[in-house]
Amino acid sequence: MQVTCLRENLSRGLSNVLRAVPNRATLPVTQNVLLEGDDGQLKLTATNTEISISTWIGAQIEGEGTVTVPARMLNDFVNSLPGQTVSIEFKADPVGVSVTSDKFNGSINGISSDEFPPIPTVDGGSSVIIPADKFRGALERVVFAAATDDSRPVLTGVKVELKGDSYTLAAADGFRLAVEKGKLGEALESEVGVIVPAKTLAEVERLLGDGSTSVELSIDANGRSAKFRMDSSEVVTALVQGTFPDYDKLIPTSWGTKATVDLASMVQATRAASIFARDGSGIIRVMVNPGEDNGAGAMKVISRAEEVGSNENELEAAVEGDETKVAFNSKFLMDVLNVLKGDDVYLETTTPSSPGVFRSKEHDGYTHVVMPMFVQW
Repeated sequence: MQVTCLRENLSRGLSNVLRAVPNRATLPVTQNVLLEGDDGQLKLTATNTEISISTWIGAQIEGEGTVTVPARMLNDFVNSLPGQTVSIEFKADPVGVSVTSDKFNGSINGISSDEFPPIPTVDGGSSVIIPADKFRGALERVVFAAATDDSRPVLTGVKVELKGDSYTLAAADGFRLAVEKGKLGEALESEVGVIVPAKTLAEVERLLGDGSTSVELSIDANGRSAKFRMDSSEVVTALVQGTFPDYDKLIPTSWGTKATVDLASMVQATRAASIFARDGSGIIRVMVNPGEDNGAGAMKVISRAEEVGSNENELEAAVEGDETKVAFNSKFLMDVLNVLKGDDVYLETTTPSSPGVFRSKEHDGYTHVVMPMFVQW
């Protein structure tokens, strides 16, 4: 088979699938990318057997054939070529490809596509359409809160719930919880709840940057795998098996103090406090004071490092309720502030030993809960 395509498109396609190529593999063929013609386009596929990523690029294709070649070598070589177009000739003996661009030519040995792991088919279950821009934003605000260690496997995933015409994403790592509710493109007859690996959703978020208008989520009938289909890419993943915590019980239903603060100012104050918090166990103290006689309230963002110094930043705040104080891990506080947009951030607290709840008018379906740190005041 002979394939001719734009070098830029091939480079972008390879970078899309490369994230599914494992750094180390017991199965050598998983270090390769599968190249094949598919309905007049060149299809690129990579897998680590838990997640597979496919992408399609426009190409002129003559003949038929499939081959797998080392993904990183092909990517590096394509990026080094000078021309605007690339020609790829599939070779059967030895198995591999010949890559040509202008007067540059390279031969790369491969492995037969018969040895490439089969990609699971996802059918027989539920399928919904989700608006891409809203879904990408929701992933950005939720996925980072999932656990990164495997001590509790269910917490390395994101709970995805589909009900009626809405979806809910929830991620937690034992110290924080992020939940976002959004609307589906169409109503679903049955309720669905699965745990999708956070790493998979991070890749979906990245691929949604290609300008897709929607993403189709399909879940197979036995709840073992899921597929995310975008305009020019597709991600198939194994699902996490287990029971996700009942996160609704972790969200406080009331508050004693609610402070409304300018988001940009709080980001700046927290960033400054984080510098001192590095040598102070990562602790940032937040003190909220209501104004006297209905005057403007204040929020103080404080950090101390015993042998280095201290930092105190005061912000104007609209405060409802009582005076309060609470301490947070500086990383967790910075993480949630960095994913919020809009003018204001709302912080709801009750006592120094109760969680803090962060919300934003810009994201009305978003709730972020951060557990407090216990400190000497």
